[in-house]
Amino acid sequence: MAEQIMKALEVASNPNIPALRPGDTVSVHVKIKEGDRERTQEFKGTVIRLTKGGNDATFTVRRIASNGIGVERTFLLRSPRIERVVVERHNVVRRAKLYFMRGRTGKSARLKQKFD
Repeated sequence: MAEQIMKALEVASNPNIPALRPGDTVSVHVKIKEGDRERTQEFKGTVIRLTKGGNDATFTVRRIASNGIGVERTFLLRSPRIERVVVERHNVVRRAKLYFMRGRTGKSARLKQKFD
């Protein structure tokens, strides 16, 4: 009985989101609503965290904005607001959560590219 209720509440996954890994440099195209108009905004950065959990699965993208200020944004994996996600490059990382990137600036904030 409980399984049937859980399946009924399950949200369909967004087909425009590919398989992501921490360390990937991605470009997330999000639909933004301003008044009665809707437009697409691009958020480009590094995936520093993935959380699993069915409908609540999220990924966090971090980028460096103007004047070296770091900006992090968390997106729902199953959100219909995400138009598409483009993986621009895979990087070599050795851990699942890249919180250490918050304290890095300049050259130390770079990650090595992974060539498959």
